Order: sequence, then C-alpha cells, then structure tokens
Amino acid sequence: MWANTLLLALRSIRRNLLRSFLTILGIVIGVSAVITMVTLGNGATLAVQNQIAGLGTNLLQVRPGQRLGPGGSGASAPAFKDTDAEAIATQIGGINAVAPEARTGATLVANGRNWASSVIGSTNEWLVTGNWRVASGRVFTDDELRAGSAVCLIGETVRRELFGSREALGEQLRVRQMSCEVIGILGSKGQGAFGNDQDDTVLVPLKTLQRRLTGNTRVNTLLVSMADGSDPDRVKASLSQLLRERRKLADSDEDNFNVLDTKQLGETLSGTTRVLTTLLGAVAAVSLLVGGIGIMNIMLVSVTERTREIGLRLAIGALEREVLLQFLIEAVVLAALGGVIGIVLATAASIGLSSVMNVPYVFNPGVNLLSFVFSAGIGVLFGYFPARRAARLNPIDALRHE
Repeated sequence: MWANTLLLALRSIRRNLLRSFLTILGIVIGVSAVITMVTLGNGATLAVQNQIAGLGTNLLQVRPGQRLGPGGSGASAPAFKDTDAEAIATQIGGINAVAPEARTGATLVANGRNWASSVIGSTNEWLVTGNWRVASGRVFTDDELRAGSAVCLIGETVRRELFGSREALGEQLRVRQMSCEVIGILGSKGQGAFGNDQDDTVLVPLKTLQRRLTGNTRVNTLLVSMADGSDPDRVKASLSQLLRERRKLADSDEDNFNVLDTKQLGETLSGTTRVLTTLLGAVAAVSLLVGGIGIMNIMLVSVTERTREIGLRLAIGALEREVLLQFLIEAVVLAALGGVIGIVLATAASIGLSSVMNVPYVFNPGVNLLSFVFSAGIGVLFGYFPARRAARLNPIDALRHE
C-alpha cells in the first residue's frame, strides 16, 4: 500500500511540474536562507575567535587611562616605564612573559620604495605575548636590546611592499632618519580582530625607538601573557595592586590604568555573533512558514481539481486513510524536495559568500539535518488539512462534481 500510494503521489507531482516547483519555492528559499545565515554566522564567530587568539594566548593588555574608549582620559594618565614590565615579571606569579610596548608611525624607505607603517619598540618577549614566530632570520640579542642598536624585524606586508621578490635579510631599512638592518622576517598573521593588518609592522628594540624615533621613555602598553593553568582573576588582582603601588595611588584614588583581558573580549564578541546568528536564523525561518502556507493552498486547489478522481477511488473501495495518506505524502514529498534543493543551494551560497567575506566555511551537519526535518514537518503540518478534506469527501457528491 505504501509503495502504491507513494507512486500515485509522485505521478501527481510530475503531472504538474511547474506548479510543483512554484509550490516548493518558499521552502527552498526558507531552508537555504536559514542554513546560509547560520553557516556564515558560525564562520564569523570562528573568525573572531581566531583573530582574538592571534592577539596572544591568555593575554592581558594594560594601558594608561581609567577606562577604554572615548573619554578614557588616557592622555592625562602617566605612561608606563620599562621597569614596570620587569617588576611584573619578577613579582607576580603565573606570568609567562611580559613585554613593554611603545608605538609610532613612520615612513619606511628601502629598495627605492617607501611605505607608511607602524613601528613598535619592545623586547623579544613581545613575540611570545603575541604568538609571533620568526619566519626567517633571528631575534634581538641582549646586547642589541641594552644598547638600542639599529636592527629590526619586519612583517610580511612591509617585506612585500618594500622588497618584493628580493631577499630582505641583511638589507638596510630607513625609518625616518634612522637606518636599521633587517635581521628577521615575522611570520604572517593576516587581519587582526579589529580589521587591522597585523603584518604591516616593524619591530625594533624598545630603547632604539625611544632614543632615535620618539625621544622619550614613554611605554604605551604592557603586554602580559599568563601561564597556562593560572587563575586570571588572581593575576589581574595582583597586577592591579602592584601597578597601584608603583604609580603611588592612594586607597581612595581610582586606577589610572585599565586591564583588557583578550580572552574575555573574545568570549564577548563570540557571544554577540552567536546571538546575531540565532536572530538571523529565526528571521529566515519565517519564510519556511510562508512556504508551508503555500503548500497548503496548492494542495487545497489540487483537492478541488481532483474531486472526481477522489470520488472514483472512494467508490471502488479505497479507504479514507489511503486517500489521506496519498495527499499527505504529496505534501511531504514536495516539502522534502524543497528542503533538499534548499540545502544544495545553501551549501553553494555559503562556500561562495565565505570566500567573499573572508571567513572560514563551517559545515554544520546538525543545522542541515534540522532544516530538512523541519521542512518535511512543514509538509505534514500544512498538508494534513487538505488531505483530511480529500479523505472525507462523499463519493456520490464527488462523482457529481463538475
């Protein structure tokens, strides 16, 4: 009975291919929209997590000012000193590495080309806190750090823009009026969490930047990498207490520095993208309901058109449940077919849009399966009323229908 009923349903669908396609169009759009939105949202969440992780492992960024953002009074707060980084490294437990960081913008000149970039002054610990690797060359020696030697490590973007296909190691790079030797090339990290190009940078010893470029001993940021397994709350509390003592703040004074935990930032941004993904998926799911209503309308029209056929089947002995099952299977097959087409289109769209948006493609079998099951459920839900109406027709009245 099941095979015969399914065959009758498929013949009916094939008899009106154009109408069947238009019937499932709403389901196709709904399923593809839901899967595409959720897939892109998951990809964006993963991209944010990767970019935050690229800032450093268990990283704390300490900056002058009472709070982050506009009105943070960072300009009036005293800057840090490189001795603050040394004190943190020696007096606080659970620390993996500490790096003082000072920045300035400068025009770089080499190989007959020039390029505006960011110049960072720090120590070798800066590479540890930021999860940087040296693709070629070497890091600074202790003598170079103490003496403020004219040496530098450059990012991949700087290497590409200034040296092209030429070998950059050992070449001279002019930063403003200072000429420094390129001793290392940093491994590429790509776009940062805030849209910046992390590879567009030059790293020099901190004392080199202070003496030859900025002319002051200001340290803009302290980068603190916590050891694996350490208690972040305890480390942050100890860090705040130490800095308050070193900056001579009274008990009644507010902190004139702020501590940013990149892990918490990553969790916050990931949570935000997940909420937006859920919201977009819910909005897209509304079109599934619209598609279900379309199936019900077309099935009602089909019942009206095939009244005499239904009456004939009932007159020759077909049971009500067989007629009910036939029309219900037609609705489910239509909805399921729409779900399959929607999944195929969503997969293609997700792969293409992920490439355009520069986010990873994350295949989620659960979402695809749920969308297919939901589309089939839509067929059952909205196909039952027309099927019941067909099954309850009076055979005599149905045969008289014109």
